[in-house]
Amino acid sequence: MIYRYKATLPNRKTFVRVYEIKASTTLYALHLFLQNDLSFAPDQQVFFRSVDDGGKPLNEYGLFDMGNGSMDQVSLEALHQEGVRVFHYVFDIYNGRYLMLQWEGMPEEVPRKTYPRTVLEQGGDLDQFREEHPSLDLCLEEFDSE
Repeated sequence: MIYRYKATLPNRKTFVRVYEIKASTTLYALHLFLQNDLSFAPDQQVFFRSVDDGGKPLNEYGLFDMGNGSMDQVSLEALHQEGVRVFHYVFDIYNGRYLMLQWEGMPEEVPRKTYPRTVLEQGGDLDQFREEHPSLDLCLEEFDSE
């Protein structure tokens, strides 16, 4: 069984990714995939947070058990069976930045495709450590003024 998730950033409307992931995938395996797909540093602390329809946090899943199970103990299928349709991948703990993953449906599994996979990519790459990116024009102006 395959699940489709739409990934967005709350403060950046131009960033969208759509992922197709096997239901049996653990949150840890999803973390490794997202880390690679988004070119995030592997030495940063991250966690997943499930939220209800109103955005209220329900459970947190870290590299170590935070009371609801660790990332390697929880699968997408288990979250789906609990009724979780939206969860956050918190990649910047200190600034509270996260990628919101929203369940979009269950597409047919495509033979000879590997999962998880990215099926739609819009917007530029994320910088894991900075929310805002200075434009090239600002950098050139600062350089020219010296």
